[in-house]
Amino acid sequence: MKIEAETYITVQFFDLDPMNVVWHGNYIKYLETARCDLLAKIGYDYTDMARDCVAYPVATMDLKFMKPCKFNQKLKVISSLEEIEPCLIIKYTIFDAQTNEKMFKAKSMQICVDTKTQESYYSAPKGLKEKLACCNI
Repeated sequence: MKIEAETYITVQFFDLDPMNVVWHGNYIKYLETARCDLLAKIGYDYTDMARDCVAYPVATMDLKFMKPCKFNQKLKVISSLEEIEPCLIIKYTIFDAQTNEKMFKAKSMQICVDTKTQESYYSAPKGLKEKLACCNI
């Protein structure tokens, strides 16, 4: 079973570039918002990670810009947790919330790191595994 979350975003004026479309760097902000919603749905967010003395910095991101997003456009971001070991793999798709047209897709890979030693872990923390035990991820 794959865990998914839906996040809704309205494109703000300050997200635009001189061509009046969303500046490419702001898509990363949208993905982070969606990732936070996904982690909240799982019940294992950044506060829980801090309690477990782990962090999940982004190691790689694959981005595909399909259509430009524009001012005041309503977006739906679907984020899905694909893997938890040896790293978190999360896929994202951004749609126009009204037409369901696909605008953008991405994938992030995040490595689990011990916040005290900065060493990488290749297994998920116990707290995350417990939250996902029912989901077969």
